[in-house]
Amino acid sequence: MNGKFSENTILQNKNKTQLMVLTSMVFATALVLAIIENALPALPIAVPGVKFGLSNIAVMYALFFLGRKQAYTIALLKAGFVFITRGAIAAALSLAGGILSITVMVILIILFRDKISYLVLSIFGAVFHNVGQFIVITVIYTGMNLWAYFPVLLISGLVAGLVTSTLLRFIMPAFHRIG
Repeated sequence: MNGKFSENTILQNKNKTQLMVLTSMVFATALVLAIIENALPALPIAVPGVKFGLSNIAVMYALFFLGRKQAYTIALLKAGFVFITRGAIAAALSLAGGILSITVMVILIILFRDKISYLVLSIFGAVFHNVGQFIVITVIYTGMNLWAYFPVLLISGLVAGLVTSTLLRFIMPAFHRIG
């Protein structure tokens, strides 16, 4: 699904208030997706903490159709919500993963504007979300050798990117109705 990545796709016809309300609704959607994912049973794999990151569907939508600023805002708000509900370490993981993920996707959009698909962006976003989290974990647990976990994070990021891209394709019509 190749497409032109223009922050003006939805922004052209929106004033600041409408954009703020739309961003808030996408953030609320991210929270609902996170709650749904947390209510699902754990994935049947031996590695703890691996998730699909369903709330990142909303962040990707924001990046692709609302703009960079809105995507970063939603990532910051998500980290704040995580801080309130799960604590400082989880919030640091959420923030590092979210910011690095969005930044990598923005760079790829700039470099390959019309030649990159949502699928590829989603995979890179998910992988670098895991890389950002890995960086935070290695800083927090400096004495532990965590490098054996890194390949698992890369593979799970690949799978999560495939899943979130596929789900975004199905959820996109509902997001467009919101906007």
